[in-house]
Amino acid sequence: MAGPESGGATRRATNLSVRGDLLDAARGARVNLSALLERALTEELAHLERVQWRAENAEAIAAYNDHLRRHGTLSSVGRCP
Repeated sequence: MAGPESGGATRRATNLSVRGDLLDAARGARVNLSALLERALTEELAHLERVQWRAENAEAIAAYNDHLRRHGTLSSVGRCP
């Protein structure tokens, strides 16, 4: 079943192993485990994408930062030190 927060993606059942005390506490607190897992996976995947982007662009970022150290920014041109 696809809800508005799922972006139209179909849902699939899966089996997970979770510490019993955590599962009991979550159920007692009426935590929606499916929604929680979806949020956690979305956040983790976004984090991994950021890490990958930084790694792929590290050389260009370092070169840009070096250029700024040597030449300053456009807004600093003509300023007194």
